[in-house]
Amino acid sequence: MSSLDVQMPHAKSGNWFRSGETTGASGDTRSQMRRFKLSTMDKVGNRLNKLQAHLGSESELLVAPNNTSAVAVEATPGSIWNGVPQAPPDPILGVSEAFKADKDGSKMNLGVGAYRTEEGKPLVLNSVRAAERQMVADMSLNKEYLGIGGNPNFCKLSRELILGADCAAVREGRVSTVQSLSGTGALRIAAEFLGTFYKGAAVYLPNPTWGNHKKIFPNGGVAVKSYRYYNPATRGLDFQGLCEDLCAAPAGSIILLHACAHNPTGVDPTHEQWAEILKVVKAKQLLPLFDSAYQGFASGDLDRDAQAVRMFVNAGLEVIICQSYAKNMGLYGERIGALSFVVADAGVAKKVYSQMQQVIRPMYSNPPMHGAAIVERILSNKENYEAWKLEVKGMADRIISMRTALHSALQKLGTPGNWDHILNQIGMFTFTGLNSAQVTNMTKKHHVYMTQDGRISMAGVTAAKAQYLAAAIDDSVRNC
Repeated sequence: MSSLDVQMPHAKSGNWFRSGETTGASGDTRSQMRRFKLSTMDKVGNRLNKLQAHLGSESELLVAPNNTSAVAVEATPGSIWNGVPQAPPDPILGVSEAFKADKDGSKMNLGVGAYRTEEGKPLVLNSVRAAERQMVADMSLNKEYLGIGGNPNFCKLSRELILGADCAAVREGRVSTVQSLSGTGALRIAAEFLGTFYKGAAVYLPNPTWGNHKKIFPNGGVAVKSYRYYNPATRGLDFQGLCEDLCAAPAGSIILLHACAHNPTGVDPTHEQWAEILKVVKAKQLLPLFDSAYQGFASGDLDRDAQAVRMFVNAGLEVIICQSYAKNMGLYGERIGALSFVVADAGVAKKVYSQMQQVIRPMYSNPPMHGAAIVERILSNKENYEAWKLEVKGMADRIISMRTALHSALQKLGTPGNWDHILNQIGMFTFTGLNSAQVTNMTKKHHVYMTQDGRISMAGVTAAKAQYLAAAIDDSVRNC
């Protein structure tokens, strides 16, 4: 057969013949073509059956070898991914989606952990806009890849921000820092590093904690346990339970601590309580891992919000620190953060840095540059830095003022219960103490959207809506 010959089935007999042959071919020719047909069908049938076995189909054989009659091929509709189960909606993003679908004009979204202005709008800081203008004007900038560990100057400025430029560990080169994909990325790198080089140790999380903590560490190969933290009866810190559980943890266990503005409760230890926690951690030889997502955003003071981390590092402990610039710079979508290991000597710091790079390289190769460049321009430029500090304090002060406004409105309504915890808690979130039925009433009747555990974002409260929110809480407490 030439390369131009085409095999075609005869319309009546189903036999194969070459293009241009007549149906009156000799018996030998028909016999040869029939043998060719059977051989071809055997090969096709075997291949289809192998494919069927690979896909795990429960249907009958697609083509039976040596079957000379017409074969009905059973279709196997659908995707090979049909067995993938539907994942549940994210509890926070699900709240936002429900809020968007609500057409009521009085609705409030208090589920999202993002700052809002008095008008309920997202805010881009003036210091961030100034930094970006400077970047646009700088013709020396390019779009080349960053190194695996990210922007080196950003990393230097980040560890100095959380630890202080005069920190001995910083001066002595005992801090290894890599740029990360916000705080979540820092936690994920830390988890995989610990799962590789600190095998067998579990991480103890406060109960409750940010929901993603419980997913990140197991994915990195680190088992998760919990310690007592929040006391529902007082809506404050269960300090005795916390200390008892840390004392009971095996030596060498990893202890995750929220540096400030605990999420979701807004309950932080006092300075004196932090000192007692430090004593327990030292005595039990525990490894502290600080999640710092709100530096400056909690109290309005960058140094005050870093005091717990600095206390542990200055006491000579080896510490892991995860930082995020989502809240305090409003860089939510830039996904910019840092991971630092504070270790005993500079030689170890270099080895740790090399292995953090090994974690990052197959995960996402290297980080994006834009967010890091913004942070670098703010922290390294005195004018930008001073402007940013004022803006951070402004955001923190507005949230604090909303706490006062909500508490005052509840007091005027005479809402049953003690609501002082709204004033005593700190940062973006307040754990209201509302139960599930009350939360449901808040949403269905009053169009106030929040997480089912009763957490609300104080950043979503405005002066114009504080009274409305208080009335919704009052109704839910009295009637549910």
